[in-house]
Amino acid sequence: MSQLQQLVHHSSILILVVLLLRKSSADVGTAGHYDPPYTPTACFGYDPLQFPSSFLFAAAGEGIWDNGAACGRQYWVRCISADRPKTCNPAQLVQVRIVDRALSAVSRSSSDRATIVLSKTAFEAIANPSASSVNVEFVQV
Repeated sequence: MSQLQQLVHHSSILILVVLLLRKSSADVGTAGHYDPPYTPTACFGYDPLQFPSSFLFAAAGEGIWDNGAACGRQYWVRCISADRPKTCNPAQLVQVRIVDRALSAVSRSSSDRATIVLSKTAFEAIANPSASSVNVEFVQV
């Protein structure tokens, strides 16, 4: 396991405990995923610095877009259920940065009307990538 994976794993456990203790502050929605190309984005255009080096980023669905105020926000996201058993890795959390609006993203989302559309890397961290959407719990950092 790489150092980044270990760090994400340990951070995920800590955040999971926080989420469980403060369950009322987390929201529930759906997450889809999208593949490259990711630019231009509604938030930052062609700026390559908008993407975290971890590639853990997302596009905001209309429910959290907030007329563009979502740009740059960060969320902890955890898969809680899916149509097929064993799709989620519920012990895994990812912290993503909003860089785009799902409706206007260059790449199509795997799921229409998702609350949040995760980069391929972020989605694969919390769920089986063959799923088109999953139910998630998310909280703004």
